Amino acid sequence: MSYTTGLHEVGDGLYAYLQPDGSWGWSNAGLITDGECTLLVDTLYDLHLTDQMLKQMRDAVPAAATIDTLVNTHANGDHCYGNQLVQGARILASERTAQEMPELPPAAMAALVEQAPNMGELGEFFLRCFGAFDFTGIDLAMPDETFSGEMTIRVGDRRVDLFEVGPAHTRGDTLIHLPGERVLFSGDILFSGAHPIAWAGPVSNWIAACDRILALDVDVIVPGHGPVAGPDAVHEERAYFQYLYAETRTLHARGMDVMQATRALNMDRWAGWGERERLIVNVANIYGELNGDTEPINALTAFQQMAELAREG
Repeated sequence: MSYTTGLHEVGDGLYAYLQPDGSWGWSNAGLITDGECTLLVDTLYDLHLTDQMLKQMRDAVPAAATIDTLVNTHANGDHCYGNQLVQGARILASERTAQEMPELPPAAMAALVEQAPNMGELGEFFLRCFGAFDFTGIDLAMPDETFSGEMTIRVGDRRVDLFEVGPAHTRGDTLIHLPGERVLFSGDILFSGAHPIAWAGPVSNWIAACDRILALDVDVIVPGHGPVAGPDAVHEERAYFQYLYAETRTLHARGMDVMQATRALNMDRWAGWGERERLIVNVANIYGELNGDTEPINALTAFQQMAELAREG
C-alpha cells in the first residue's frame, strides 16, 4: 500500500486515513463500516485537518455522512482534538484516557506555539514539531462512555474488540481489533518506522502490549503514525524495547545519567527510524522504573532534552 495522504482501504469496508510523514502530530485515523453503521478511530490534531478527513470519508463512503461511534485510542491531542466535529456520535475511550485528555488542553498548545519564538532552542524545536497545526477554536469533546480492561462492541454485524493495554505510550492506550477481518488499529502502541515514545510506561507494559498484538491473528495493522504495517513491525518494535531495557539497565548500573546513557546507546539497527530524539524519554522512563520513581516524566524537561539531541543530529 502506498504511503500517501488520505483514505486507503485496508479491508472490505475498513479504511486507514494516513498523514505522511507520520512525525510529531501527523497521526493516522481509521474508519470501520458495515452497511450504514460506522465507527471512526480517532480524530486529528486540529479542526482543519479533521474536517478535511471527514469530507474525504463522506465523499468515498456514503455511510460516513453519519458517524455512529468515535473511539479515541488514547489522550494525545493528535488523536482527539478534532472530536467536536463528529457531531452526534457516541464517543468512547478507556477510563484512563478520559481522565488524561483534559490535562493538556488545546488552548495550552496554542499558547505554547505563540510563545515559542521567544523560547530559544526549545521554542525552535517545539515549532518544528507542532508549528504546522492550528490549535485555535478547539473545544475538546470528551468521551461520554468509558470502559476498563476489555470491551466488545458491534458495527453492524462486525465484531470489534477493544483492549486497554496502557499505561505505555500514555496511561490508557487502547487497541481496536476486528477478529473476523484480521485487522488491528493500534493507536500509538505502534509507531511504524519511527522511534516510539513512552510518556507513561513502564516499558515492560509496552513489551507486553506488543506480545498482546502478536498473539492475535492479524494481517494488517493501522499504526498511530507511519505507513500501514503487519506483525513484523510489531516484532521489530518489541525488539527495540527489549534491547533498550537491557542496555539501559547496564548504563544505569554504571552510574550514567539519562543524557549520558542516551548518547552511549548503539542504535544502529534502528538508524532509519525517525524522531531519534524520543529515545531520551524512553531511557528516562526506564531510569524512573529502576529508581522506583513513579512520578510522571516532566514534559518540559523532556522537550528541552529532546531539543538538544535533535540539534546534535
